[in-house]
Amino acid sequence: MERGIAELFAGTQVVTLAEVRGPSQSLVHPRGAVGVVTRTPAGTERHYLVRFPDGFEATFTRDQLEVLKHFKDRLTPGRDGVSPSQQPAPAFGMPDSGLDSLIIYRCIVGSRAYGLDTAASDTDIRGVYLAPAELQWSLHGAPEQFEDNAAQTCFWELQKFLIMALKANPNILECLYSPLVEKVTPLGQELLDLRHRFLSQMIFQTFNGYALSQFKKIEQDLRNHGEVRWKHAMHLLRLLLTGSATLREGRVPVQVEAHRDRLLAIKRGELAWAEVDAWRKELHQDFERALSETKLPERPDYEAANVFLVRARQDMAKNRFLKAP
Repeated sequence: MERGIAELFAGTQVVTLAEVRGPSQSLVHPRGAVGVVTRTPAGTERHYLVRFPDGFEATFTRDQLEVLKHFKDRLTPGRDGVSPSQQPAPAFGMPDSGLDSLIIYRCIVGSRAYGLDTAASDTDIRGVYLAPAELQWSLHGAPEQFEDNAAQTCFWELQKFLIMALKANPNILECLYSPLVEKVTPLGQELLDLRHRFLSQMIFQTFNGYALSQFKKIEQDLRNHGEVRWKHAMHLLRLLLTGSATLREGRVPVQVEAHRDRLLAIKRGELAWAEVDAWRKELHQDFERALSETKLPERPDYEAANVFLVRARQDMAKNRFLKAP
């Protein structure tokens, strides 16, 4: 980080130290505008993505941003001719305690949750946050997700999370069934109690369809470049295993430790592509059998999800105004 400045995290409210201009160089936001960090840099990337209350987004380097709380602490009456009435207002209705206070569910996903971790594995964190009433009711609504690449985290707003769960998004369903839960509030527990309502035969379309399309890309890479993305191949086989088991068991068995040795051998490129592809075809066939045998409904329970979301919003608003002075 430049000049010893501390890194920022997703959900941090910041004050910009540089103005923002549009495509025609017209001023969009002046220096001193307040926004919230929605994505942090990863790898060699140096820019943070900041969202402003009007919905406009722009990127900044770390030295172009100051934490809002630190900025406000500096503004004492008479200093630099600035009075407290001129201090920036909090952005997006985010509490001073930050994004963490809004998180209702947080878990570990990825290789550690799958039982495929090694000494070099990262720890990937995912979860759900419930936006404050003021933020949700604002003209531009709440950010659908906060991505903190430095911390390997991603948090979805509850409504976005529910919509993706109803669409049988593999990443979301695995998040709900992760065996490694780090935080769960009472509302988060209600979400977990509801998770079986998201399971349906749509799982075949999403899990199987994604795996098939990705394997076609792998074969194309093999033809064009003579190389296979072995890590991708491993995870797509894992996805097929998980999808079939979900249709049969009525739950998402995230851990695949029974296949650990074979999957990790594929990841290391120790198996011939012909053998990997043959297993892939077997798993596709098994997935089709699982679909014909499943007792899961054709569609998820949209009504139950909607009732839960509305009640969560109502409780958030009620608690906000009960605590208001």
